[in-house]
Amino acid sequence: MTTAELMHQKDLERLKALRPMDDDFMRCLFKDNIPLAQFVLRILTGKDDLIITSCETQKDMKRLAGARSICLDAFGTDSAGKKYDLEIQRAEKGAEPHRARYHSSVIDVENLNAGQEFHELPDTYIISLVEKDFYEKGEPVYPIERINLITGKPFEDGEHILYINGEYRGNSPLGKLMHDFNCTTASDMNFELMAERTRYLKENSKGVSEMCRIMEDMREESLKAGIKMGKKAGAIQTAKKMLALGKYTLEEISGISGLSLEEVKKLEAEKAI
Repeated sequence: MTTAELMHQKDLERLKALRPMDDDFMRCLFKDNIPLAQFVLRILTGKDDLIITSCETQKDMKRLAGARSICLDAFGTDSAGKKYDLEIQRAEKGAEPHRARYHSSVIDVENLNAGQEFHELPDTYIISLVEKDFYEKGEPVYPIERINLITGKPFEDGEHILYINGEYRGNSPLGKLMHDFNCTTASDMNFELMAERTRYLKENSKGVSEMCRIMEDMREESLKAGIKMGKKAGAIQTAKKMLALGKYTLEEISGISGLSLEEVKKLEAEKAI
């Protein structure tokens, strides 16, 4: 068996254990599937009349040069122009509040053009579906809203953050949905829309091929990221050695190491501490 064939077999085995709670499976679950995205968002937000007009998975957002970019797990827009960012968080670190704040700010920048008034910013919903109960209070949903501490009234800036308890299993649509997000087989799911898509991706030959292709792509992305990190670490070591010699200008170190001048200056400042 060739290496490629062996990897394909491993992918098939891994596919059996994947759940909607897993990044690579969720990426395919909502891809080109507005009805499912709408169904899930209606339950998560409690908006039974929500109409989703578009949905993208793995949407890259970066509008400011030099700023950290983000890749949204699932990004939807409703009939009123409101924006919904659904993030699946397996680890509690990924649900850190500053992450939700940053996602909200990047979406704001992406959705206000030059010449527009600030009140034209659309309402945004940052929804973190966390595998564990992040706030450990047993609640199904933790809504986060800004309030005026003096008046006690909502700030009404249009920003909404929801933390969803992935451990919740109450006898409600949300409890049943959280059960489905943790299922590995379609036959165990409560909702047919979830089961239908899961069945396609795990049991239909076309769906299985699609999932295997996604897993191959993610493997290549991880490999490239690892190589890039290795090169970066090597560049930093080169710059540190050149700084220690004390006979190169910062510009020369930047040119030889491949680091930016700002990065070299930072290394020099750290060396001085």
